[in-house]
Amino acid sequence: MTAPIGKSAIAGLIPHDGAMCLLDAVIDWSAAGITCRATSHRDAANPMAVEGQLAGLCGIEYAAQAMAIHGSLVAGAGPRPTAGYLASVRDVVCLVDRLDLLAGDLVVTATLLLAEAGRVIYGFDLRCNDETILRGRAALVLDIGPPIVDQPAGPPIVDQPAGPPIVDQPA
Repeated sequence: MTAPIGKSAIAGLIPHDGAMCLLDAVIDWSAAGITCRATSHRDAANPMAVEGQLAGLCGIEYAAQAMAIHGSLVAGAGPRPTAGYLASVRDVVCLVDRLDLLAGDLVVTATLLLAEAGRVIYGFDLRCNDETILRGRAALVLDIGPPIVDQPAGPPIVDQPAGPPIVDQPA
């Protein structure tokens, strides 16, 4: 078990800050996954709430933030993606209509299922009072920058404009 990580440290690991930093603490993490705790679902000022109501499917954002934190922690001092995009969610089962009605803390778990250059897939599970309220899988695309390509010495390679090839005409 790793030492807990608090909200201020979390804000340094993900691009969200202020009220949009939804998770309060990292309870545990390893190369295989992460478990976090959240109380912001009960906050009337939650930025995802509409007319004071926080839909159950907003839990996907809680899971996505746990995934982003996990990616930053696993990367350590190495290069981090400049951005991450939630490409798809699959097999989502949402067992509650609203998160704001849940009295207990949310426990958010994300388990790394697949990692390739620029792509990751996680399984996720949100629980409240030891009951699953949301689960599924998410695919993320990471912006890890342009590939480094060795170019031969000499003039730079210039792309040809679109259209038919230019052919020399006899004079």
